[in-house]
Order: sequence, then structure tokens, then C-alpha cells
Amino acid sequence: MTTIGTTHDGLRLIPFHGLRYVPERVGSLAAVTSPPYDVVVRPDGVDYLESADPHNIVRLILPQAETPDARNEQAAQTLQDWLAKGVLSTDPEPALYVYEQRKGRLIQRGIIGALALSAADAGIVLPHEDVMPHVVTDRAGLMRATSANLEPLLLTYRGGDAAAGAAAVVERTAGRAPLLATTTEDGVQHRLWAVTDPADQAAITSDLHHRQALIADGHHRWATYLRLQQEHRSLQEHQSPTPWDFGLVLLVDTARYPLQVRAIHRMLHRLPLADALAAVEGTFRVRPVEGPLPLALEALADAAERGNAFLLTGDGTFHLVTDPDPELLHRTVRRDRPEAWRRLDATVLHATLLDALWRIPDTPDQITYIHDAAATVAMAERHGGTAVLLHPVREEVVRELARQGVTMPRKSTSFGPKPATGLVLRSLG
Repeated sequence: MTTIGTTHDGLRLIPFHGLRYVPERVGSLAAVTSPPYDVVVRPDGVDYLESADPHNIVRLILPQAETPDARNEQAAQTLQDWLAKGVLSTDPEPALYVYEQRKGRLIQRGIIGALALSAADAGIVLPHEDVMPHVVTDRAGLMRATSANLEPLLLTYRGGDAAAGAAAVVERTAGRAPLLATTTEDGVQHRLWAVTDPADQAAITSDLHHRQALIADGHHRWATYLRLQQEHRSLQEHQSPTPWDFGLVLLVDTARYPLQVRAIHRMLHRLPLADALAAVEGTFRVRPVEGPLPLALEALADAAERGNAFLLTGDGTFHLVTDPDPELLHRTVRRDRPEAWRRLDATVLHATLLDALWRIPDTPDQITYIHDAAATVAMAERHGGTAVLLHPVREEVVRELARQGVTMPRKSTSFGPKPATGLVLRSLG
């Protein structure tokens, strides 16, 4: 991402007192971590993580109870219990945190801190996806009840000189002994360092002040931050900054550590595969492709090079759906958006397939969004529904649309690797 103009303030990242697990009070740091809340496949993933350790962070980010209020109350009580019992403790000094993920040749490093909130039209933090209001409401209830940022958002920016500013501090810090180190079940090594030196903090702050960021992962949580900021501002007599004016983020310089972009898939609960295929006959090209899943995904990747392409499955067979009728697209896709947006697979999926042909509303009882292709297929086969698998969008398309202020259909992309949840939290109390 390019630097922003002088008419805007840039990124303002401040240190905070990190809230972290006490290693001696848990089975292992790996056993108490979790993927981000929206990556955990429910209920199987929640059950598995809960059984990994009685203090797994999933008990805070995805509490299990009958109603939203009960879930939020349970999470708040659990957090208080863990603090009282010394399972979690607050770091004594305010810090920015250097965070590294490593697996094989893949290395990603970034900075965790509390970022000043700003609306999209300020041109500082750019969203690229729409959000679902009910998810923001759900996350807001949880954050309000716990008074905590339980997991960092993933934001990207384009840094400058690798030998100066934030980049230099990150690399120098990563040469020291870490504050914590653990390897999660997926083979990813995680290391965390606290940056408490005022000169290092100042170097990071000064560097980031001239830059803008793209939300790579966490649009709903960013929207939640903004909603709760407005709530607290309306209660204030004076507009002095409060902890609610900042949100927990991981900032990754993609000039040094490019992210991977993956697709997010859809599982349609109430649409059998046969009905899904019958509804698109005549307006899309439909052809069977060979399995197993990895082979079928290769066919999807090849087809996506030539235009809109979707892989449908749910009964053990695989079907490529491609080449939509241009007249159908003209009738169903909005024309007040850039051509790059109109050509997106997610745009065609929602406007043409889900809305016009399948007539499926975008509600949780109808559509489940899943990051893992195999998990999407397995769920579709269990429920007798349809798995719609997509190919990733190129990162340059995402960035260019974000620069134009155009948001993509929700759940269009999955940037990664995502930060593990549970390594550092931020209290708002």
C-alpha cells in the first residue's frame, strides 16, 4: 500500500499492557491458542479446542450457551475467573509486540499494538469487504461484556527502508530471545517479543504515522471497534481519548512479508446439489470433473484463469460451473461499480447465483462461510447441501478496489497466515 497524503493523519499505533497466559498455569501455550473465531468450524472445532485445555481461548471468543446474553455473560465470567486465578496476567510495562509465525520456508513478522480507530473515508485504514450486521452485533455484545480485545485483527501496509523505522526494529527485536515461543498443532512456530524501549517505540510510531493499512482479516471486528467507540463517545461529556478509541491489531509489512490469499467457501444448507445444478443449466456451462478434492480444485484453478468459475459438490461428485451468460450478468450484477468488481467470482456468486437463480438469502441458517475446502465439502455431505468452492482473488485486485473505496462482497478473501488467538489480549477496563 502506498503512503497516504499529507492531508490525512496516518496510522497511530500505541503500546499497551498485554494480557497473556501464565505458562505455569496452563498445559501448554499451544493448547490454549485457537484460530480466529470465524475460522473455527462449529461445533466440531469448538468441542475439540475446549477439550485441548480447560483454559483454551475458544471459551472466551466462542462461549457456548443458549442465548447471546448468556454466552457473553459466560465469557465475561470466565475471563474474570482466569484473571483471579492467575491463569492470565497483565504485563507490567506497556509494549508493542513483535510477532513471528514460521513454518518451513514461510516466515511472517509483524507488530501487535493498539491502533487508533478511523472511519474508512479518512483513508487511513481501508476495508475491502462488506460486513454482516448480525455478526457485528454478536461481536459487539461479546466485546462489551468482556471489556477486552480478545484477538488481533490482521492489517497490512507497505513499508519503506528495511534498515530504518519499524522494519529495523522488527528485525533487530527478532534476533533476541523471545518472550514466548510455542508450536501449534498445524506445525506453525509462534514467537512473541515485547518492545518496551521508548526509542524503539518512537521509531515504529514515527514510521507508521505516514502510512495507511488494508484490513486483511477482521472486517467484522473492525466494524465492532467502531460501533463501540461511538457508544462510548455518546456517554462521554468530554471527547478525550479512551481505550475504546483504539483496537488490537497485527500490522504486517507486505513489502517484506507478502501474505497468502485464499478463498472463503460457502455451504448451502437447504439446497441439494442436484437442485443447484438444475437451476444453472442453460445460463452457465456445467461439466463434471474428476475427484478427489485436490484434483477438482486444480480444475477450478485452471478454469478461474479464464473467467468466473465455481466448483460445486456435496454428494461425492464434482461439477465446474463456468461461463455465465452475459445477458444474465447484465441483468443481475450492479452496474454502478468498477468492472473489476463486476467480474469478481464473489460478486457473480451473490448477485447471480444466490440471489437470482437459487434465491437463497444470506442468513446463517441458509449459508455457512468456511475457510477450509475439505471442511466445507464434509459439512455439505453431512447435511445434504451444496458446497460452493471458490478460487482466491489476486491481492492486487483487492488493493486496487480498496484504494477506490469499493468494498467487495463479504467473505470474498482469506488473507494469511492469520495470527493465533490467545498469545496476547488487550484489556479495555
